[in-house]
This record gives sequence, structure tokens and C-alpha cells, in this order.
Amino acid sequence: MSGWLTEAVPRGRIAAFRTLIYLFVAADLVVFTPWVRTRASVPGELYQPLLIGRLLPLPTPTPTLVAVIFWALLLLALLAATGRAPRLLGWSVCALYLEWMIIAMSYGKVDHDRFGLLVALAVLPTAGRARHGDTTRTEAGGWALRVTQIAVICTYFLAAWAKLRFGGLDWLTGSVLARAIIRRGTDLADLVAQVPYLLIVAQFGIVAFELFSPVVFLLPARWRLAMVGFFYSFHVVTIATITISFAPHLAAMTSFLPLERFRPLVWARRLAGRGTRGSATDTPARVETEPTAPDPAPVGAGAEPVPPGDQAPALGRPAGP
Repeated sequence: MSGWLTEAVPRGRIAAFRTLIYLFVAADLVVFTPWVRTRASVPGELYQPLLIGRLLPLPTPTPTLVAVIFWALLLLALLAATGRAPRLLGWSVCALYLEWMIIAMSYGKVDHDRFGLLVALAVLPTAGRARHGDTTRTEAGGWALRVTQIAVICTYFLAAWAKLRFGGLDWLTGSVLARAIIRRGTDLADLVAQVPYLLIVAQFGIVAFELFSPVVFLLPARWRLAMVGFFYSFHVVTIATITISFAPHLAAMTSFLPLERFRPLVWARRLAGRGTRGSATDTPARVETEPTAPDPAPVGAGAEPVPPGDQAPALGRPAGP
């Protein structure tokens, strides 16, 4: 079990995952959860902190507090994405984003799609230093990715458990998806809703998919990636039909992917280099010179020239005198 939890992965994968997660945190502040800043104008008596906010305890949000957290978290997340000072910047981003989420979720609504992201932020500082493209393996980084993967799958499994716990079997045969389509459905969802019993079948399929999601850990690597691809396709359909985004969860789920293979900066440099060579208009004139005789092979007992490029000598004639 310990070997599975700490299965070594390339450091390049940790570097790519770290960059992606911290860039997502920065994007989350300005794209997905900018509304958290409006909590500063809400009367303090409406603030009902989560359990962790009561245990610490954390202060009631004020305009100054929310503004400081926003700008500090945005700056530190961008710095952490560079991979520098992974522990100092990592723990700072983790603490500030946790407070950001406590403020966001302490007014009556708690989103479950941020569990995997919060776990990723908590374990990334333990992975140590990592550079993009580094192929050396690290067990500490493997543990960080594995814990994030477990959190992602727990999000699915516990969501199904909550559906059956609070909704019972009626969740499967009720009008859950129909109400979601009425509230925030798209034109595509309207077409789907016209098919008899399709929404009921979809509700059974959602619960089955969530309950059996832990199977991903039992599959070989190729099939595991295929199943993760199915997870992503499920969320694409969800966004296309009822416009519910699980963006933080999708970011955490990249912990399953071989991210070390994706190196956009390297690809951009290669494309830029090809463009530079292709745009050159002046080509040097060919200078023809008289062929020169090859240098004679060194003569000496046991002296064998090393073939260029560490390749084997040409067939038909042995190397050496």
C-alpha cells in the first residue's frame, strides 16, 4: 500500500502540475469567483462560518480583509506558478485560498467541486523542487499526486453517497435533471429532454458512474487514461446541457495525466525557430572547393578510431588499420 501511495513520478510532471494549479488559482480569483469580493459589503451577522472557520477562529470578512486576501493571493499564486520557493509560496497560497473559500462558502452554499483543488494546494508544497522536463523520479511528488487523485475520486463517490443518503431512490426516478434544465438548461438540453425516459436513464447512469469511479485505480495505465477521458467528457456534456462548471475539479483531475509531455514553451520556441528559418530571404552562396583527401588513420598498435556519433563502423570494412 505504501508503495502505491508513493509511486515515483517524473519531476517534470510535478512542475507542470504545480504551474497549472497555481495559474488556475489566479484565474479562479478573476474569472470564476470574483463574486467573493462582494461578501465584504454583506452585513456581518449574515456570516455563518464553516466549522473550520469556527474552530480557528477566523475574523468576519471586511472590505479591507477581502481586498488584502485577493491581491496577496493573486500575486503569490503567479509567483508560485514559476516553481520558485515551492514550500514558502505553496503554503502561503494554500492558507490564503482556504480563507478565500471559507469566506465564499459561509453564506449558505457550499460547493463540493473544490475539494480536490484544496487537497492539491495542501500537498504540493511537500513535493519539493521540480523543473519542467526533468525525467528523474520522485516519491514525494508521487505521493502528492496520488493524494490529489484520491480526493478527486472521493468527490465523485461521496457525491453519489450524498444523493442516495438524502434523496434516496427517488433521486434516481425523480425530476432532478428536469428541474436543472428548467432552471439553467441550454438548447441542447431542451432537445435531450424531449426524448422519453432519457433523463431518468441519465440519472441512473450518473449515480452508477460516481459509485464505480474508484475502479480507475485498478485499471492499467492506458485504460486509466481512457477512463479519465470519460470523466472529462461527462463534464463537457454537463456544461453543454445544464451549464454547471466543475472547473476546480477538472484542474485537480489533471493529476492523472502525464503532464510532463505537454511543454507549450518548448513547442512555441520550436515553432518560432521554424518561422525564423522559413522567413530568411538571403541564402549564402555555395562555395565550391576542391575535394581534399581524408586524413590518414593514426598508425599505432591497438589504435582504433571511434566512429562518429558512437555508431558502429560501416559494414564491409572493419574499423582500424
